[in-house]
Amino acid sequence: MRKLKLIWDFKGPHAQKTAQHHLIHLKEYVTMEGINSLGNGVEKLNENHYIAFLGVNEDVMPPVRDALKPHRGQLWIES
Repeated sequence: MRKLKLIWDFKGPHAQKTAQHHLIHLKEYVTMEGINSLGNGVEKLNENHYIAFLGVNEDVMPPVRDALKPHRGQLWIES
């Protein structure tokens, strides 16, 4: 089963704080829905572009995608 990284992009001078706040809601959703996530977090792409992300297995992706509307996704890469 593929592992996916769902991504929400935030740009501009307040991107970091917005991404951090969005991550709070992602964690709440995972807890409320009982979803087994692979991980989550915030990453800096550049000074004005941050992402919040949530890793999930492909089988739970459709309902998460439909409920949370990520901007994009990619394969989850283990670090």
